[in-house]
Amino acid sequence: MGTTTDHRAVSRPYDRIKRTLDIVLAALLLVLLAPVMAVVALVVLVTLGRPVLFRHTRPGRHGELFDLVKFRSMRHADPERGLVTDADRLTRVGAWLRASSLDELPELWNVLRGEMSLVGPRPHLVSYLDRYTPQQARRHDVRPGITGLAQVRGRNSLGWEEKFGYDIEYVDNRCLGLDLRILVATVRVVLKREGISAEGTVTWHEFMGSAAGDGADRQPAEAVASRSTA
Repeated sequence: MGTTTDHRAVSRPYDRIKRTLDIVLAALLLVLLAPVMAVVALVVLVTLGRPVLFRHTRPGRHGELFDLVKFRSMRHADPERGLVTDADRLTRVGAWLRASSLDELPELWNVLRGEMSLVGPRPHLVSYLDRYTPQQARRHDVRPGITGLAQVRGRNSLGWEEKFGYDIEYVDNRCLGLDLRILVATVRVVLKREGISAEGTVTWHEFMGSAAGDGADRQPAEAVASRSTA
């Protein structure tokens, strides 16, 4: 059994600067990318119907819950039509949106609202909170990010222990220079479409806790698709 995130990281002078940069850059990107987001919204509406946006509750800084907002990339679950797993529900357009990371653009609103940052550990499922070790739970000492150190070091091709290691490395070393390097590297990763999915699944494997191991004991995310992705 892990622990919930009741740890409080020591605040740094950069944290205030980071929040200001998040607000300025997120607002600027929302204006500049508005035409792109409008086109994506129209494509989702035509191919998948309503709702265009997918909302899912995730833990943020200090484990406080918020609604993550993304563009939909999957059909609604429908067992009668055989739409159960992620592989069944993910459309060709949805796969393209994920590969290009265009489905992540609405998260800029989460950044403006103060629920996320441009850079930080990715927000995972609420069910994982009780599975973290105290060290892993430290990933919630900062706001979750649209991109992060783990995303530019392998993304979903990494095992969970590797991901958490990079998350804690970021928490301990966050600074302007690191954030800028991650943002630049993110452009490269997105253009090359690296690490989009974990081996053996169209998305990722569910984290079962460190005691369960980081390999053979992992369950495909398809097993929990209805509560985790859309």
